[in-house]
Amino acid sequence: MALLSLHGVVAGYGGITAIKGVDLNVEQGEIVTLIGSNGAGKSTTLRAISGLLRPRAGTITFRERSLTRLKPHEIVALGVSHVPEGRGVFSRLSVKDNLLLGGYQRRDGETVADLERVLTLFPRLRERLGQAGGTLSGGEQQMLAIGRALMARPRLLLLDEPSMGLSPILVQTIFATVRQIQQQGATILLVEQNAAMALEVADRAYVLESGVVTLAGSGPELAGNDSVRKAYLGES
Repeated sequence: MALLSLHGVVAGYGGITAIKGVDLNVEQGEIVTLIGSNGAGKSTTLRAISGLLRPRAGTITFRERSLTRLKPHEIVALGVSHVPEGRGVFSRLSVKDNLLLGGYQRRDGETVADLERVLTLFPRLRERLGQAGGTLSGGEQQMLAIGRALMARPRLLLLDEPSMGLSPILVQTIFATVRQIQQQGATILLVEQNAAMALEVADRAYVLESGVVTLAGSGPELAGNDSVRKAYLGES
């Protein structure tokens, strides 16, 4: 069984159906990426998985357990953490308090060790532990949002547009960190507009168009696909 499976998932907002029968699988230890244009349904797919949006049809299973009727905090407790587009940093709380909030449901007594792990992964956050989250740069806020999600010790990390608004150097840093997180044992489902970088780190990838999966394959396979290269990699 795949770690995460979506079958025929339909979801949307009000009268708008954003995804129209999405099927995808994520295996343990993989980085899987979703690419597609704005409005293709990528973020909606992540929101349906994390419980922020209830599917209208279809099934979502994680470790063979259905997620479709669970609340977001219940899904986090099962091992799924979502880093949303826009980061969602608590601007008035310190960096340390933002991070500790990520582990608020845990009762295993190991949050101090995981805090150290996050600060080792993001040394810049260690320098700013007492600083208010809202005063950080965009790149630092992205590090904080990812670090906060890791404090829940997820088996599956959902990353929505982690490179948005960042300088090219910081984009490289964030994607290098994504690889490190995978190497430390997490499975990652990544939504990313920077298709070239996403396909470079991905084990497998799906293309979403108008709420439907139209292509699937390994990262290198899709990076070499003519239609993907023209539509998403800026090649003529």
